[in-house]
Amino acid sequence: MLDLAVTTREETFERMREPLAARDIAVGHVDVSERSLPLSTSPFAAYDVGFVYPSRIMEGAVADAMLGVPWVNDREAILRSRNKADVLTRLGRADVPVPETVLVSNPADEAALVAAFEQFDPPVVVKPNSTTRGVGVTTAHDLDSFLGIADYLDLVHDYRATGDQSFLVQEYLPDARDYRAMIVDGEYVGAVERRLSADARAGGRWKHNVHRGADAEGVELPDPLRELSERAADVLDISYLGVDLLVTDDRAVVNETNARPTIDSATKYEEGFWDRLAELIRATATA
Repeated sequence: MLDLAVTTREETFERMREPLAARDIAVGHVDVSERSLPLSTSPFAAYDVGFVYPSRIMEGAVADAMLGVPWVNDREAILRSRNKADVLTRLGRADVPVPETVLVSNPADEAALVAAFEQFDPPVVVKPNSTTRGVGVTTAHDLDSFLGIADYLDLVHDYRATGDQSFLVQEYLPDARDYRAMIVDGEYVGAVERRLSADARAGGRWKHNVHRGADAEGVELPDPLRELSERAADVLDISYLGVDLLVTDDRAVVNETNARPTIDSATKYEEGFWDRLAELIRATATA
């Protein structure tokens, strides 16, 4: 039996316990956040491999040192995927289609902000470079609104402990369908479409994040979208990856990636998903 350290107690942990136990992998929880950790002795049990590197990088480094295990998605993979600008740059240079995007490094003067805004036909999407779950993402329909958003971000970034003082300005694709494709060890293993209810759309909602109220429904992606998702994971060299696709009538782009994607219900994945994941965990443990 292989012992797997998992650093979340949310949906992923509960959904993976039984399927992996059936494949001789025991799943245990490693609590690394919102607690105190004495540094002289480890409070953790012994494990063979971790899944995935903790989202809180500082606490994660302590747990990593104490556990001494290889990770499915190590620290470098988490940091790479979290940096949206890095992801989009790497993918774009590898000819993977991505949305038109400008990175703004604060504090930027008004001339630079105006120049960034004027590269697009409004509205534009404004998003922090490092957040997840749609936090802080908004749209600006005119220059004054955009400059006002930048002012607020400047106030936040003025706090010296803020680690990432950058944000993205991105083209808005209002009618795009929103998919999350899952890639395990380079292979497409399933996808969901994230949809808003008619009432949510009528109320002005437009973000498709599940944590913002969208529903995730299992779908069969056509081969070109599967191949696009696999290509993104290959370019980023991340073995377990959620790839977010925006698809319109005439194009498909990789919008973001997530190296800590939530595992959804098994009905939303291809047959063999758990076998593929178990194989990846075993290969990581013995690498």
